[in-house]
Amino acid sequence: MTNHTKLLENYYNKFNEDKRLNSRRGQVEFTTNLKYIEKYIPLGAKILDVGAGTGKYSLYLDKLGYDVEAVELVKQNLNVIKKKNPNLKSYLGNALDLSFLKENTYDAILLFGPIYHLKKRSEQLKAIEEAKRLLKPNGLLFISYCMNEYAIITHGFKDGNILTAIASGKVDENFHILEKGNELYDYVRLEDINFIQEKSNLKRLKLVSSDGASSYIKDTLNKMDQSTFEVFLNYHLKTCERQELLGASTHILDILKK
Repeated sequence: MTNHTKLLENYYNKFNEDKRLNSRRGQVEFTTNLKYIEKYIPLGAKILDVGAGTGKYSLYLDKLGYDVEAVELVKQNLNVIKKKNPNLKSYLGNALDLSFLKENTYDAILLFGPIYHLKKRSEQLKAIEEAKRLLKPNGLLFISYCMNEYAIITHGFKDGNILTAIASGKVDENFHILEKGNELYDYVRLEDINFIQEKSNLKRLKLVSSDGASSYIKDTLNKMDQSTFEVFLNYHLKTCERQELLGASTHILDILKK
């Protein structure tokens, strides 16, 4: 087990991912990602959820009628999946080595966590190559990224960490977050996403803001009555593909074809 894996296990043993996705801002992200999964992946298709967490997507998609399998790095999370649905095929595994699974097997693969927890481009590309190997010809890959500007604005300026981050070399002169220390997240800009897509030799179908402004106004969302929140959700879904909004989103969803 690598030091990075140990850090992730410690983090997710304490972090409640289900609670995050069930929050108002989490509902925006979840609803958006599901919209595009259902748009591009026909019901009954075989889906592999790599980095499945506690199974929020896997379990939901299984109930919808997809043929779902899950891979999760953190044993505690995997145990939650198995407890919720013992019949769902779920495996303890790492996105960098999926050799225990058969190639050309899946219609679609979800990488909703692994890529932004892998901070080296070489590792990110390796995880994508592993997924490509498992995809059928013309199979689809859904990748989630954490965005640089969200982290700079919130963790940097809003939380008061920007000066320390600059002084320690974690942020460069162009305010791009660099790989330093034991941080668990990789933050990217659109040009980084485009670089990874080009190196992966995958065709892009769509680039989507999964959560838009929801993380910036989470307190406002929590105070909204349900009717107003539904209007906000409708606004987000109508604007989540707009290019001028993509870079400032918390999460970006890249939908790619093998």
